[in-house]
Amino acid sequence: MKAVLYLSLILFPAIVFGQDAAWTIEAKAIDPNNYFGVTVANGMVGIVSSAEPMKVKDVVLNGVYDYYQRGRVSNILKTFNHLNMNLEVDGQRIGLKDIRNYKQVLDMKKATLKTTFDVGEKISVKHTIMALQHLPYTAMGMVEIKAKRAVRVTPMSVIEAPNHLTDVRNLYSEIDRPHVVIPLLTSVGKSPSGKHTVAVSNSFIFNEPHGQEPDLIHEDWDYTMHLLKFNKALKAGETYSFSVVASATSTEHYKDPLNEAERLTIFAKLEGTQRLWQHHIAAWEQLWKSDIVIEGDLQAQKDVRFALYHLYSFARAGTAYSLSPMGLSGLGYNGHVFWDTELWMYPPLLALQPAIAKSLLEYRYQRLEAAKQNAFSHGYKGAMFPWESSDEGTEDTPVWALTGPFQHHITGCIGWAFWKYYQVTKDKLWLRDRGYPVLKEVADFWASRVERKGPGQYEINNVIGANEWQENIDNNAFTNGMAITVLRYATQAAKELGLEPDADWEHVAQNIPILKFPDGTTKENATYNGVDIKQADVNLLAYPLQIVSEQTQLEKDLKYYEARMSPEGPAMGNSVLATLYSRLGNAEKAYELFIKTYKPNEVPPFGVLAETAGGTNPYFATGAGGMLQSVIFGFGGLSITDAGIVQNSKPLPKKWKSIQLKGIGVEKKDYTIKQGN
Repeated sequence: MKAVLYLSLILFPAIVFGQDAAWTIEAKAIDPNNYFGVTVANGMVGIVSSAEPMKVKDVVLNGVYDYYQRGRVSNILKTFNHLNMNLEVDGQRIGLKDIRNYKQVLDMKKATLKTTFDVGEKISVKHTIMALQHLPYTAMGMVEIKAKRAVRVTPMSVIEAPNHLTDVRNLYSEIDRPHVVIPLLTSVGKSPSGKHTVAVSNSFIFNEPHGQEPDLIHEDWDYTMHLLKFNKALKAGETYSFSVVASATSTEHYKDPLNEAERLTIFAKLEGTQRLWQHHIAAWEQLWKSDIVIEGDLQAQKDVRFALYHLYSFARAGTAYSLSPMGLSGLGYNGHVFWDTELWMYPPLLALQPAIAKSLLEYRYQRLEAAKQNAFSHGYKGAMFPWESSDEGTEDTPVWALTGPFQHHITGCIGWAFWKYYQVTKDKLWLRDRGYPVLKEVADFWASRVERKGPGQYEINNVIGANEWQENIDNNAFTNGMAITVLRYATQAAKELGLEPDADWEHVAQNIPILKFPDGTTKENATYNGVDIKQADVNLLAYPLQIVSEQTQLEKDLKYYEARMSPEGPAMGNSVLATLYSRLGNAEKAYELFIKTYKPNEVPPFGVLAETAGGTNPYFATGAGGMLQSVIFGFGGLSITDAGIVQNSKPLPKKWKSIQLKGIGVEKKDYTIKQGN
């Protein structure tokens, strides 16, 4: 990652003016004691905002894990904070107590966070940060200072090391060329166990001609922090701008992260602010060609875009990295990869950004051998994917959590996602090289996992289902339903490639039971007795699996389990119900549940989503994925089938005049539903 400082008077008006209310999230009443930051990210680097002016709370590197802090398992790595800034005005360091008119605005269209404030009657400050979308390891901060009277300012670019990094070295150098001097503020250190080396480097960029830039002063405070600063005298009414570019790398990405961080920063500095800005905006414009447009409900429009913004920010095409429940917003769930990816966040991305969805699948494919070893260790054939996965693809669930050894439905979810990609793209070469190798191993796992007790009694016992409050249960509805589904998908995939499928796959699928109560309601598991549930389980058989498709059965299951859904459950539980009600044509009930999927989970000041109502974790991207599914596959009427993406129009909520799904699938088609159609 890089952070680069650039000087640019020209660009700021483009940032400041003409903002569309449907694209901006504004935080005005900023309380540092009740502040949950928003993230700017590019799928590789996540930068989490701070309540402190010109500060950043965390910088998270995708794909980098090590053992530290908690759980005896790997954690996604927070690296050096390389975008922090200090500011002195007439020799006084400014902080929250010294400013007024403090505001932060996330521009989702441009993927920038702009902070503005006044320091008394002396200066007004605009500070804009972004993780550059076209440069995966680089970030940029732009600063504009307007003097209200004659004043002396001292901006400082600061690199700080989090406590868990060891063997930290702080470096400063200048590369002198005839036309430019390149200052490099650099830090390098080791991850907690020494597994990884991480490095960051940043540089100022000024608008003054070469030889007239401010004199730079390097201060090395201690092993955890150093800075680069300059002094500038401003006249009343004068505006002064500069930028910072900063790069962050690690041995996960490069053999030589220190030199590469400096090279990337040099590249960004010499690209210049304007080119960096233009390329960043162009890259986001390309992403936003796939969008959801809701007419008639501005708040829903903003909320849906906020969810899309986060999924687009947390993952990246052309990589083999996946999504954790909290994305790149912090250490939630240790940054591990769960079923949250395939069943909740992946489907919206598959519809809107198939190239990003492909990256999520590549993450799993590259860890197939580890999943095969996991199956072998547990006495099964094929591949058994871990409940929590990090870098190596081995089981990374903390030992105290029984989900690791027993939540086997994730192996089905992964196989399901692989076939869905083929349904959307019809990429037969990918199916041959990536899709079928995974589906075959997944099917072999389930064929070995069942206990063959006679016709209709190929049981899957001793598991944890989607409702994790019931542990070590037999014949869980969702687990069994997913096993049936992927066994048949593997058979389809083989036939699509002209191969002979294992006949046992279909045989097993035909004999896995889906249990029912005496009144015909689907039974969550063999011993389920009607207690409250954490989240939807049985209802997943209707959506997304479509094993339950008959309307009477669907409604019976929906009515029974909606009444048992605990308000303490995670956000995505209600999104399943919202999608199903929408598909049944009950738009108002669906809208009520749509709002319930996320509104109670919003935390100040931006409304980032916690996992549960009243929660305080970082941004819960899983919940965003569920909410988006209720829009795309519920109100929007889309389905992913063997015929590709198809649409069946359903009634819209009364508040919505229309919904347009733009840039869907590989053909980038638009789908529209209007009120009353």
